[in-house]
Amino acid sequence: MILTQRLSKRFEEVHSRREAALIGYLMVGEPELSRTLDYIRALESGGVDIVELGVPFTDPIADGPILQAAHSRALGQGVNIHTVFQVVRELRKSSEIPILLVTYYNPICRLGEEPFARRCSEAGVDGVIIPDLPIEEAVSWVNQARKYGLARVFFVTPETDNERVQKICEYASGFVYLVSRYGTTGPSETLAPTVLPLLERVKPLLPGDLKLAVGFGFSTRTQIELVVRAGADGVIVASALAVRVAEGASPEALAEYIRELKAGTKHISSQIL
Repeated sequence: MILTQRLSKRFEEVHSRREAALIGYLMVGEPELSRTLDYIRALESGGVDIVELGVPFTDPIADGPILQAAHSRALGQGVNIHTVFQVVRELRKSSEIPILLVTYYNPICRLGEEPFARRCSEAGVDGVIIPDLPIEEAVSWVNQARKYGLARVFFVTPETDNERVQKICEYASGFVYLVSRYGTTGPSETLAPTVLPLLERVKPLLPGDLKLAVGFGFSTRTQIELVVRAGADGVIVASALAVRVAEGASPEALAEYIRELKAGTKHISSQIL
């Protein structure tokens, strides 16, 4: 299906340029709903390869204070899953950048897995990340996502043993989301000590068609360079973008910050080419 192909093609494109993918996050409704599309376009113009769009929720348990505040601001504007689909449809009029929704399971459950997956496909969403859906409860969702050509992104944490990693690989497509540290989301100036050993352990366990993207805590070019050299296929930046948007950064300033981060993806070691 075209949706899965769009995501896979993007990873192939960045790999052919000797880069890793830069994946940027924006909560739908930030900094206000009328300007969200401008900020998504700023991410793309700055060099983001894949965009994650947050679906606001009342109890975002995996998110730290910065993203929790973004959820609250979006909910205060009345943003919901239907708003998110509308934003994606509007974006698709001018952009083919791969789009992933980041949503907790409750909005999916309320709409229904099949209607949700179908509407994702119709709007032009390429995949879905569900932080609170463990693989033990994901069979039904995985089947619907496969039916509609959606990438299925699951998490691997420092506590995930190798047997579970292999099970996650059976359910996942597109990429596996490697959580670099313990705790919730939030920017950091230093690289978590858990991330490089975790990357070294998990990377060989993945089948060749499944990529590995690392997230939680990334905010600097140096951090990105380190994990890319260690073999990451992609790096996810979320809270560091959210805090800049919340502080009033213009689309142009956000794009400039993205260009600095993107430069860190261009130092791939020969061992993973």
